Amino acid sequence: MKVLISGASVAGPALAYWLHGHGAEVTVVERAPAPRTGGQAIDVRGVALGVVERMGLLEPLRAVRTRMRGSSMLDADGNELFRSTEHAPSSGRLESDDLEILREDLTGLLTERAAGVEYVFGDSIATLSQDDDGVDVTFERGGPRRFDLVVGADGLHSKVRRLAFDPQSRHVHHLGTYLAVYTTDNMLGLDNWQIWLRDDTVGAGIYPARDNTELRVNVGFFADPIDYDHRDLDAQRQLVAERAASLGWEMPRLLKAMWHAPDFYFDAMAQVRLDSWSNGRITLVGDAAYCASPLSGQGTSLALVGAYVVADELARSGGDPRAALGRYEARMRPFAELNQALATENPGAPAAEESIERAKWAITL
Repeated sequence: MKVLISGASVAGPALAYWLHGHGAEVTVVERAPAPRTGGQAIDVRGVALGVVERMGLLEPLRAVRTRMRGSSMLDADGNELFRSTEHAPSSGRLESDDLEILREDLTGLLTERAAGVEYVFGDSIATLSQDDDGVDVTFERGGPRRFDLVVGADGLHSKVRRLAFDPQSRHVHHLGTYLAVYTTDNMLGLDNWQIWLRDDTVGAGIYPARDNTELRVNVGFFADPIDYDHRDLDAQRQLVAERAASLGWEMPRLLKAMWHAPDFYFDAMAQVRLDSWSNGRITLVGDAAYCASPLSGQGTSLALVGAYVVADELARSGGDPRAALGRYEARMRPFAELNQALATENPGAPAAEESIERAKWAITL
C-alpha cells in the first residue's frame, strides 16, 4: 500500500512509523522547509503512554521530560497570589506518571523512529482526485503521484480537509481565546519554575527550557474571532503586544523579546468537529480531524493514539482501507469527543483533574 501523509508534526510521523512497520510504502509531505523547532511544552498522558512505549520511545521521552519544581501565580502587577510545589498549570501534578516534554523533542524522536519513510519538506498538496482504486495527487512543487490512501495530519488549518471536505468555516469552532508562543533567553533566571500571571482578559505563562537556558513564553487573551493576515507575523506580534499591554511585572521585557523570536507562533484556540473523518480513500488524523485545542491539554495524546488506531485498523483490513477507516472512526470518536470536552466543560479554567483522568484512559489499544 502506498500512503501519503500530509504533515510532519506529531500525528504524521507517528502514523508513518506504524504504517511502515506494517509494510506500507509511506511518504510524508510537509510545507515547512525543515522540521519545525520551538513550541510549547506538551503532555503525553494515559493511553498515549502505551503508544509511545510500543514505539520504544517511553524511556527516551522520560529522559527529556521537563523537571519543574513548581509554579507561582501573579496578578497583573506581578504580586504573587499563591505558589505550589505540587502542581504546574502547563502539566498538572508534578508527581504524575504523565510526561511533559517540549514539542520539538517529541517530533524529533518520532521522525528519527520512522526510518525508511520518505520525507518531502518544502512542499504541499495542491489537488486531490480519487477513484475507486486510488488518489491522484498534485503538489505545489513536486510532480504528480498516485497513492492508495491519503491522510491529512496537517493540523487545525488542514489543507487536506479543505480539499476533501466542506469549507473550513463549517468545521472549525472558535473557543474565544488566542494564544502566542515563542522562545527567548532566560532573562529572568528561572530555575525549573513557572510563572503565570493574568489580568481580566489576558494572561501569560513563562517557564524555562533547555537546562534553564531558554524561556518559553505563552501569551493568551480572550477575543471574538479576529480578521488578521495569517502570513503577517509582525502584524500578529503587534496584536499580541497591544492585547498584553496591561500586564506589568517583567512582561514589557518579554514582549520586546517577542519581536526577535524566530519561532513565534500565533493562532486561535479552536476545535475541529466533523460528522465524518474520512471521504473514500482520504482520511484525517490528529488536529486535522478532532483538534481539542491546547486548552484541553490532550491534543498530543489524541494525535498519538489516533495514529496508532488508524494504522492498527489498516493492518487488520486485509487491503480494504475504506472498511478500516470506518472502524477507526467508530473506535476513536468517543475518545476524541470526551477529550474535546475538557476544553469546554469549564471555559477559562483548567479542566477538573477527575475529568482529565477519565478522558485520558477512555480507549483501549
